[in-house]
Amino acid sequence: MGVHLITGAGSGIGAAVADKLTARGEELWLLARDARRAAQLRERYPEARTLVGDLDDPAKLSWAFGHQALPVELDSLLHIAGVVELGTVAETPVKAWQQQLNVNTVAPAEITRLLLPSLRLARGHVVFVNSGAGLRADPTWGSYAASKFAVRALADALRQEEHAHGVRVTTVYPGRTATAMQVKVHQQEGKEYDPAKWIAPESVATAILTAIDLPRDAEITEITVRPGQ
Repeated sequence: MGVHLITGAGSGIGAAVADKLTARGEELWLLARDARRAAQLRERYPEARTLVGDLDDPAKLSWAFGHQALPVELDSLLHIAGVVELGTVAETPVKAWQQQLNVNTVAPAEITRLLLPSLRLARGHVVFVNSGAGLRADPTWGSYAASKFAVRALADALRQEEHAHGVRVTTVYPGRTATAMQVKVHQQEGKEYDPAKWIAPESVATAILTAIDLPRDAEITEITVRPGQ
């Protein structure tokens, strides 16, 4: 039985991963932004442990984690939480840039730093759920894509730095996936949302589990997932 810490387990891809790992009897640690959200996660996953930490304020994560129990050994750290705010460079305010960089980039970097001792002990795996926007920036996607380009750099550097410690690192680049985030994107784009057109969260979850289940003689460094229809 593995030990896994998931951000973003409340919905979408994160919930799909948590559901699959729970069904396998794995030990889950779920990160929540506050105590209320943690209680909701424990109600859905009664066997899971929860941690509280606000991804939008990564400077306080060290303090928050220092006042809570952490897993001694960690088989996987799954960075799935994220935020998006579309807008042209001319119209995107500093607050939108900062929030996306904090939640999508800086917080995952800080959480990884804080949990590296546990990952090294288990020769664990770090998974960054990136985005197609982490490979190409289209109009109105500049601030979000910037945060995801940075996650790619973070993952690439971490992979090389931690190879000697036996820690594997995978970046997953999903295309548009039928999640609450996609609903928001369609609203911002002024388009009608049809979830049947996009990837099911469970399909991305399957790709993630394929990476962490791979035998130790190999490492999947990157996975690109695109809509099949």
